[in-house]
Amino acid sequence: MILTAPFAATGRVTLAALAAIGRAALFALATVSHLFRPPFYWREFAMQLIQIGYFSLPVVGMTAFFTGGALALQIYSGGARFNAESVVPSIVAIGMARELGPVLGGLMVAARVASSIAAEIGTMKVTEQIDALVTLSTNPMKYLTLPRVLAATLAVPVLVGIGDAIGIMGGFVVGVNRLGFNEAAYLKNTADFLQTWDVGSGMIKGAVFGFLVALMGCYYGMNSDRGAQGVGRATKAAVVAASVLILASNYLLTELFFTS
Repeated sequence: MILTAPFAATGRVTLAALAAIGRAALFALATVSHLFRPPFYWREFAMQLIQIGYFSLPVVGMTAFFTGGALALQIYSGGARFNAESVVPSIVAIGMARELGPVLGGLMVAARVASSIAAEIGTMKVTEQIDALVTLSTNPMKYLTLPRVLAATLAVPVLVGIGDAIGIMGGFVVGVNRLGFNEAAYLKNTADFLQTWDVGSGMIKGAVFGFLVALMGCYYGMNSDRGAQGVGRATKAAVVAASVLILASNYLLTELFFTS
């Protein structure tokens, strides 16, 4: 009995994890299936576009700007060891467009949006507002989940594109004013090395990250336990799950996009 106890504990954890993954996958399939069946709540969708997209722009923009500036300093410092300081503009642009822009933008949106969605829907469940929707013949998945997931899927790629531009501008400001680069040469180097697929791949990542962020917020909000502690646990779990899924899916997408 003592010898098998560790294996039993490992089995319980594994089965619990697989069950949680299965429930989340079924929740995602149910959400996507409602996209093709009326009715669709356009007003709720428009409100979520503003909440998720427009109001996330300041934090994503500030994060991208300072990340681009710090990246320029780091690349210049590292490149100086090999007399390769001239690569700063191209690596800042490629790094922001392919990786840092989508990932950091996704994580900032996860911190802001996943927590907000989970807290909002969790509170609605605790106060029985979701039960009231069902009583009024309104499907909670259609009214609460689908507009948020769709809005995040469409808004986050736009945020990523804007964040890429702001991050590259941050690198430009630091490169010109701190590192002594010529303005025209910096911009030309950036334009010469940055390709359309670099930006496009990052925006595809942004769409996947937006879907995951909103999905986790809705999933944990819908499955929140009763009481303030239950809502708090759901909010924390939504942010953690969204962040981990962003990092994991980023690796998988990078492997898919940039390896032969």
